[in-house]
Amino acid sequence: MIRVAIADDHPIVREGLRRIVSDDASISVAGEASTAAELFRLLLATAVDVVLLDVSMPGATFIETLQDLRKRHGTVKVLVISAHPEDQWAMRSLQAGASGYLTKDHSPEQLVLAIRRVARGGKYVSEAMAERLAGMVDARSGRAPHEQLSDREFEVLRALGSGMMVKEVAAQLRLSVKTVSTYRTRLLEKMGLKTKADLVRYVVTHNLLK
Repeated sequence: MIRVAIADDHPIVREGLRRIVSDDASISVAGEASTAAELFRLLLATAVDVVLLDVSMPGATFIETLQDLRKRHGTVKVLVISAHPEDQWAMRSLQAGASGYLTKDHSPEQLVLAIRRVARGGKYVSEAMAERLAGMVDARSGRAPHEQLSDREFEVLRALGSGMMVKEVAAQLRLSVKTVSTYRTRLLEKMGLKTKADLVRYVVTHNLLK
């Protein structure tokens, strides 16, 4: 029996995932969490094989939560379930320790397949993403500018690109205003842009806020 924990801040999404998982006799729901803190409390109290982890949960940033989870619960496999397109978070998720990445528009059958695969120690991404990852190995220098940013730089880029002010970004990411300002300057240099308006335009053009 594969014991699954569902971590998502939307009750309706958790309900949907729970019904899909419960319909399979080889999988059981060990518990649910709506925040990162709840997830870690659940993992301390309950045996779990696979965590279904949403990208957008309250608390620490997604990458921090994923890295902390892998550090504190190394035997637990993580399957990221996200509304964000694969080209935004799949590679970063795998690099941070996830065993798979699945967008929420996939079928229930694909979700069950992904859970089984990562529970066995395998990796799961869509065929399209697998081809993209293979291509990146052969042509790494040809990646888009945002794909070459660090995880923190990418988070700051998305926040600034959403129109948030530096102070708002600092509060959301738990950084100092000076640090965010430094990131903004670094982003402009790395991406060959001149103003914050250029950052916003880039984020919108590349659909990084979806």
